[in-house]
Amino acid sequence: MYYEGGIRAFVSFINKNKTPVHDEVIYMKGMKNGSTAEVALQYNDGYSEVLASFANNIHTPEGGMHETGFKSALTKVINAYGQSSGLLKNGEKMSGEDCREGLTAVISVKLENPQFEGQTKAKLGNSEIRNLVETVVNEKLTTFFEENPSVGKKIIEKSMMALRAREAAKKARENVRRKNALEGSTLPGKLQDCNERDPALTEIYIVEGDSAGGSARQGRDSRFQAILPLWGKMLNVEKARADKIYNNDKLAPVITALGAGIGDDFDISRLRYHKVIIMADADVDGSHIRTLLLTFFFRFMRPLIEHGFVYAAQPPLFKLERGKQVKYAFSDAERDKLSAEMRGPDGKGRVEISRNKGLGEMDFQELWETTMNPETRILKRINLTDAIKADEIFTILMGEKVEPRREYIERNAKYVQNLDI
Repeated sequence: MYYEGGIRAFVSFINKNKTPVHDEVIYMKGMKNGSTAEVALQYNDGYSEVLASFANNIHTPEGGMHETGFKSALTKVINAYGQSSGLLKNGEKMSGEDCREGLTAVISVKLENPQFEGQTKAKLGNSEIRNLVETVVNEKLTTFFEENPSVGKKIIEKSMMALRAREAAKKARENVRRKNALEGSTLPGKLQDCNERDPALTEIYIVEGDSAGGSARQGRDSRFQAILPLWGKMLNVEKARADKIYNNDKLAPVITALGAGIGDDFDISRLRYHKVIIMADADVDGSHIRTLLLTFFFRFMRPLIEHGFVYAAQPPLFKLERGKQVKYAFSDAERDKLSAEMRGPDGKGRVEISRNKGLGEMDFQELWETTMNPETRILKRINLTDAIKADEIFTILMGEKVEPRREYIERNAKYVQNLDI
């Protein structure tokens, strides 16, 4: 990657579809013992954090000492400025999560003999670079706040709002736990659980609609397949904080059923199913449901995607019938190929072709054969190959700004193949 203006321009690029809290990208740089550290950051009015780090121009997606030093110093400086400015009172203290809400930051360090850790060599292990980044941010950001008090105040106020929301989320989470304890069950009522208890062997279908959920319950293999039906449009988490999520009647069952928590509380070791399968109709509404769920998983349960546990079921688009012979097609090309084969060598056989309208219109046997049977189904694994690009797409599709979304639709409309009219 190359940007005129360096990492400052990179931050501006990431934030281009967001609304900045302050116009200027804050830039800091320092050197010590032949090593260099650069940091650029800008807050936006959203709730998600985007932090990209590099060591000798090598992307370090798993972070490392440079990220640790940055986070530690940022939290320290913001709390110190909040206290000295009188904005923080009564011993209040903001967490690192509070201080990074709505933050976009890029960290770039240059050093001799970098020590990369982990199987993918994606984490920087040099302890001396932590001290350098921490010193740079402590000194430069403190000076910036003193010279730009209006910007400092905006950042402190945003972090304080995050603190209030975190406290509200904690209360909401405790209320959910108390409610579950009083009811004597920690699982949502609509969940049809499976018999197997080894997460590596189990899968949960998150199904759009009660009717499709009913067919899925009848058609599933109850040994290892759990069903959780959802109804109605769920919360767009791109525009909401965690406290709203715990109180949302559409998302709370998902959180409870998966059992691993959300946000900083997420613990992949507590996950109850190693295949989380989104099963929605092959139409515009179904695509919207998938996008809402994927936004939720990306923003609040990202390790689910990073570990390859999220899938999208692919229901067939067409049903082909000739007498007692029935076949299913998942694309226009496959429909035409199967139709030709079923008509026979003379091409005179009559084949009835119907467009599948929705999961709820399939009986349980059809749903099992086409979408749930591990021997015959098609699942698409959701992979995260570029977190920065994924953040941009979710911001465009689900964010507050309409103009980037309109431009995206105009640019990509020509590629649409299946659109309900």
